[in-house]
Amino acid sequence: MIGRVDWRVKGPKLLLLASVVVLGGMLVAGLWPFHSPRNQVTWLSGGNGLQFGRHGMILSSGKFTAAHEPVNGPCSLEIWFEPARTWISRTLLSFYAPERRRQFSLVQSLTDLSLQSEVLEKHYQTLTTRFDVADVFYQGKLAFVTLTATRGDTSVYLNGAPIKTTANFPISIEDFAGRLVVGNSPIAGDSWPGRVRGLAVYRAALSPVEVRQDFETWSRTGRPDISETRDAVALYVFGEHAGNVIHNQVPSGTDLYIPDRYMIVDQAFLRPFWVEYYPSRSYWEGVVLINVIGFIPFGFLFCAYFSVRGRITSPALVTILLGFTVSLTIECLQASLPTRDSGTTDLITNTLGTCIGVWAYRWSFWRFLVAKIWMGIVGL
Repeated sequence: MIGRVDWRVKGPKLLLLASVVVLGGMLVAGLWPFHSPRNQVTWLSGGNGLQFGRHGMILSSGKFTAAHEPVNGPCSLEIWFEPARTWISRTLLSFYAPERRRQFSLVQSLTDLSLQSEVLEKHYQTLTTRFDVADVFYQGKLAFVTLTATRGDTSVYLNGAPIKTTANFPISIEDFAGRLVVGNSPIAGDSWPGRVRGLAVYRAALSPVEVRQDFETWSRTGRPDISETRDAVALYVFGEHAGNVIHNQVPSGTDLYIPDRYMIVDQAFLRPFWVEYYPSRSYWEGVVLINVIGFIPFGFLFCAYFSVRGRITSPALVTILLGFTVSLTIECLQASLPTRDSGTTDLITNTLGTCIGVWAYRWSFWRFLVAKIWMGIVGL
């Protein structure tokens, strides 16, 4: 008894309350906003184009096919865009063909443009090649980027002028097959904020003169002059200004559409940790600060509660299994939330955080410290 309060009775109840509060906080942090948000894509009011918000994407109504295309056939792609930020790394555009285990992407990496080609091999291993071009993205500044590829050489043009060519990143019309996703990655939440004003794909490699002419005509009229020699696959000028369909100006071509809800085309379920690994500071900060440290209070409080109650013979083991179960539940539910990623890395690090919390409780120093803090709170 302390005063009129029997803390042998009240203590376990308060520990349970604190444990439940921590558990609720982790569920909110791991699953918020609990639903698929509205797709934040709107038509521009001052001209052709679409505005992409925090959670925005558009995708093709069907698949672009390369079944009858020549092997390593020439190709070109034009895209006219305006980034909203330059301190992010996000996916601007992707062609995704899961049946062929291929993905081609244009990625904003701060101010640089990264061309990435991924081929999914056995055992979830991904063979990724990339071609980086510096100083393409500037906040609030329109950029007209053209890619051309022929005979193994890939060239990048910015605003009609050549800026970089490589023979180490060969692409072809085969890379422009599959589902087209603009403003997001097809396999994970990676929304790109900004504006897109035009997009075109060709089965031919544009010459430097044609690239320059297209930049001038896009800038002046909002669309290129397409001749029969271009062999266009798709042309989107984003001139509808209303509705959820972006029409392909090429006859019998595949249209784009704007979903009502933000979505991931092929969201992963419990992606293996070796696939999720990426050697970057943000990756390690997320692993250590959020996933490990976030579960330490959970392990400490639940182990304390189970120990004080005295009805469980192995409170440490039960707490660790509970932490694993909670983490597994969160990861499974995240697979249905497009704003979240479901992976085994979090499962491992969350369980590790629970183990550290259990170890901290079983170390007498921490129990003594928590007791002193508690005594100060209750005014003893």
